Amino acid sequence: MRRPMTILAPDPCPLTSERALVVSLHDVSPHTWAASASILSELADLGVRHTSLLVIPDHHRRGHFLDSPEFCAWLREAEQAGHEIVMHGYYHQRARRTDETARQKLTTRVYTADEGEFFDIDAESARTLLGRARSDFASAGVSSRGFIAPAWLLSRAAEAVLPEFGVEYTTRLGSVTALPGGETWRSQSLVWSVRSLWRRTVSRIWNAALFRRKERAPLLRISIHPVDCGHPAIWRQIRQHVARALEDREALTYHAWLTRQHAAASPGGSLSRTPF
Repeated sequence: MRRPMTILAPDPCPLTSERALVVSLHDVSPHTWAASASILSELADLGVRHTSLLVIPDHHRRGHFLDSPEFCAWLREAEQAGHEIVMHGYYHQRARRTDETARQKLTTRVYTADEGEFFDIDAESARTLLGRARSDFASAGVSSRGFIAPAWLLSRAAEAVLPEFGVEYTTRLGSVTALPGGETWRSQSLVWSVRSLWRRTVSRIWNAALFRRKERAPLLRISIHPVDCGHPAIWRQIRQHVARALEDREALTYHAWLTRQHAAASPGGSLSRTPF
């Protein structure tokens, strides 16, 4: 595979803005490498040079990232350039079960296409996958302070063991949670579903309305998947929302944003840390 272009070095990151934009790129793996690199390049052109990259160690069991030294080198370059590497499940895949309720099927098969790996996982299984992921990321030469479950579906049992692996935060679709204390900020992420025409249509309508509703929120979250850039109308809307947000927001990683919230809580801090 031809190696994607080198990631641009970060601009200086001032510590003054109270309005933040976190752009996260989900499902980063050797299988989405080319699209992921292209998206980062376009985001940099728009002015976003700090993102949270959600990396899957063995994407749908189709090949481990450690088997691609070039991809691992690219991850290290991304981290050095100011992007944040985040653990994003392990396989990003959940096997169907015969005893699932209708509600469980709706969540795991309709809302997400059998990708809710951590949806109802027990503590011991979570420990196994988290320990393996932590070791793999270290072998790749990158660090990770956050864990975000595939499709944001995280069981309480799994969340409880995250601090055992040095995880400092997690997010769900509607919130950001600092660990181990569990302080939570309400913040609904914009995210697009592109699996069918009706999903793409509804996504565009919903995210246009959500963006207007969140324009005054201290934190705006925009979550991108590599497949999004393959749909011109979706990708055009994402670019428009990012460009508009950058008019009065600073692009940060999740970890950088949480660091500011904690600094604001210390004596002399100035940023509001009221959950929203």
